[in-house]
Amino acid sequence: MPEYFEVAFRSIGIVAALFFITKLLGKKQLSKLSFFEYITGVTVGSIAGTLSMDLDLALGEGLMSILIWFSIPFIFSLISLKSTKFRHFVEGIPTVFIENGNIDEKALKREKYTTDELLEQLRKKNIFRVADVEFASLDTNGDLSVLLKKNKQPLIFEDINIAMKKATTPQMVISDGVVDKAALKKVGFNEAWLQSELKKRNIGITDIFLAQLDEDGHLTLDLFHWQKN
Repeated sequence: MPEYFEVAFRSIGIVAALFFITKLLGKKQLSKLSFFEYITGVTVGSIAGTLSMDLDLALGEGLMSILIWFSIPFIFSLISLKSTKFRHFVEGIPTVFIENGNIDEKALKREKYTTDELLEQLRKKNIFRVADVEFASLDTNGDLSVLLKKNKQPLIFEDINIAMKKATTPQMVISDGVVDKAALKKVGFNEAWLQSELKKRNIGITDIFLAQLDEDGHLTLDLFHWQKN
């Protein structure tokens, strides 16, 4: 077999194996990685790249190595579900940086975090005064979680005792000029009602690229580009 065919075959096999294993690990692995998951991802990527190009390496042994590296975080995640102590040992615990508007300098040094980096992360959340922060912690995935002091938080309806109707999820009732009758039924409307609404706007179903509708009857439309012009 020519070498380029073998490289292509090995690469396709490795991609298929990585896809299958990643599906087994679940969506959590696709979010921001923990320290341990980061190491695993870098190592597996290196193994996969080398394995696909180096024809002197046995494909079966390489795939076994990838499987072992992937199985470790999988097993650890299962144990973490059962044991809080083990989860804290593997993933760590959040580090409190700010409490009641005061910075914990020792915590910053422990996490190798400078004051400038802390202020930069706060600015990304539109916070420019440390004194406005009630609580801030560095999570295990590297994100900074921030709680503003009560008098600095945006006003919400609950604060002024106004009862709000529960929000409903809009349904995609038209996609690419085709009506989804099941979605219409889910929000309590029928095709006749939809046709009536479109007639009021002098728009045909085939003119619509996307239409969304909620239980309150709020209909939003996105027309095909040619129709907009």
